[in-house]
Amino acid sequence: MNALESTSTRPYLIRALYDWCTDNGFTPYVAVLVDESVQVPREYVKNGEIVLNISFDATSSLKLGNEFIEFKARFAGSAREIMVPVSRVIAIYARENGQGMAFPVPAPATGAPPESAKPSPLASVPAVPATGVAAADGEPRVVQLVTPEAPADAGADTDGQPEPPRPPQGPRPALKRIK
Repeated sequence: MNALESTSTRPYLIRALYDWCTDNGFTPYVAVLVDESVQVPREYVKNGEIVLNISFDATSSLKLGNEFIEFKARFAGSAREIMVPVSRVIAIYARENGQGMAFPVPAPATGAPPESAKPSPLASVPAVPATGVAAADGEPRVVQLVTPEAPADAGADTDGQPEPPRPPQGPRPALKRIK
C-alpha cells in the first residue's frame, strides 16, 4: 500500500490532540468549515465557520470516528445533535493556550465554493512548528493558534487604547520552603 492508497491521517491526529488536551486539563476546540454536509446550529456559524467545544463537560455521546465527529451538545439550553465530517475540520486546538494543529482547507467538491465557504482566517496562520515537528508540504503542521505578543515599545493598540499598566519592576516573588 502506498501513500495515495492509505487512509487519511486527519482523524488520527484529531483523536491524538483531543487526548493531549484532556490529559493536560485543556479544553479541546475544533474549527469547522461549514457546508451542507455539516450538521451544526446554523445560527452560530460565522463567515462559513464554527468553533465547537468538544470537551467531556460540553458534550455527551462523543464519537471521534474516522469519517465523522458526532456528539450531542446544548446551545442556548437546547440539546442539539452535531455531526461534522472529519474532512471539514480545519483545526483542533486547546482553548487555554492556542496550541494545536491546523489542517489544509478542504477543496470544494464541485464548481465554485458556496457563499458560506469563504477563505478561512486560519488558512493565513503561518505554519510554525510548535515542538520542532516539521511536516512535508501539504501535510498538517503543528502550529500555535494565538497571535504573538506585541513588542514592549509598541505604544498603543490598533484600537487606539493605551497599553495596560505594567506590574512593578521589583524583585521576583519567591516561595520559601518551611520544614
